[in-house]
Amino acid sequence: MSEAYKIDWKEELIGGKVVAMSPTASNHNHIVRNIMGIFWPYLRGKTCVPYGDNELVFLTPTDKFVPDFMVVCDRNKIKHDGIHGAPDLVVEILSPGTAKYDKGHKKDIYVHCGVLEYWIVNPADRSVEVFLNDGKGNFQLHNFYALYPDSMLASMSDEERKEVATHFQCSLYDDLDISLDDIFYDLLP
Repeated sequence: MSEAYKIDWKEELIGGKVVAMSPTASNHNHIVRNIMGIFWPYLRGKTCVPYGDNELVFLTPTDKFVPDFMVVCDRNKIKHDGIHGAPDLVVEILSPGTAKYDKGHKKDIYVHCGVLEYWIVNPADRSVEVFLNDGKGNFQLHNFYALYPDSMLASMSDEERKEVATHFQCSLYDDLDISLDDIFYDLLP
C-alpha cells in the first residue's frame, strides 16, 4: 500500500481522501453490541462471520472503510489486515459527522462492490433503513422500520398500530427474527 493511502484504524479512505472517523458515542456502541448480540449466536458454527467496529474493508484502491457492523460469508476475503472485498451485509450507524458519507459515497461504493444488504441505523429516531442490492448496481429501499414513541402509538388507530412493524428479517437469513427493541435496547435518552 502506498504511503498516500496508509491509514490507521481510526480513519477511513473515502474516495481517495483520508477521513477521520467520528468518536463513538455511548448509544453507537450499544447499538453495535446489540446487533452483534443478534447475529453472533445465530451465525456461530456457520460459514458467515459477523464483525463489529474496527475491521478494515478494502473495496477499491481509493475506498477502505470501517463499517460499524458487517457479515462476511466468503471466508477467502478474510485476511490478517482486514476484509478484502464486499461483505454480504453492512450496517452503518449514523452520526452527524458520518451521515453524508454513509448515505452517499460509501453507500454507492458498497453497492458497486457487491454488498447484498445495507442498513442505515439512526440512533436519534430509533430507525433502520434496509436497502437491498438489485443486481443492477443500485440499492433499493426494501423497508423502513422505526420504534415509535408511546405518545405517537397512543394517537394511532388500532389498524395503524397493527401496521407498525417491530420485527424484520435480514434477506440473508429468513429464519432470523430481528427485533427493533433488541437493536435499540438500553440506549440513553
